[in-house]
Amino acid sequence: MASEAIIKQKEEEVKKLAEKMKNASLVLLVDYRGINVADVTNLRNSIRKVGAEYAVIKNNITKRALKECNINELDEVLEGPTAVIIAQDEYLPALKAIYSFAKDNDFYKIKGGVLDGKVSSVEELTVLAQLPSREELIAKLAGCLLANVSKLAATLDAVRVKKEAETK
Repeated sequence: MASEAIIKQKEEEVKKLAEKMKNASLVLLVDYRGINVADVTNLRNSIRKVGAEYAVIKNNITKRALKECNINELDEVLEGPTAVIIAQDEYLPALKAIYSFAKDNDFYKIKGGVLDGKVSSVEELTVLAQLPSREELIAKLAGCLLANVSKLAATLDAVRVKKEAETK
């Protein structure tokens, strides 16, 4: 039987993880089998750059932390090696980084996750990860608006040239 000190330490781990999960915009569970240390290091760095955390945590501790957050739907995906990605602010950059990495590494799989407190399926997470970023959408909108303004300017200039030709 485990000593009281170990039990207390694990309870503290669960409590800290549950607190992070409660405040997180994204909690993502991934299967990290089949990737090497260099790839994981690069992935951790890219995750850190977008303001998220990447950690390998025992499934039992993760299950208990999720249960403390009243999330029981992810118990079945907590089988085998599982890494936990937690994003506190924006979830899309971290989700895109993981999706991009999983696309390039066949064995690396998204198992499931929680977006703003709601359990999301792998399909929902994949669709969100494929959406253009906010900056890309703003650039596309600006391009569309600029194209219309350019067309208007060209039309007005053509009218001006026609009027000038008629007055000569």
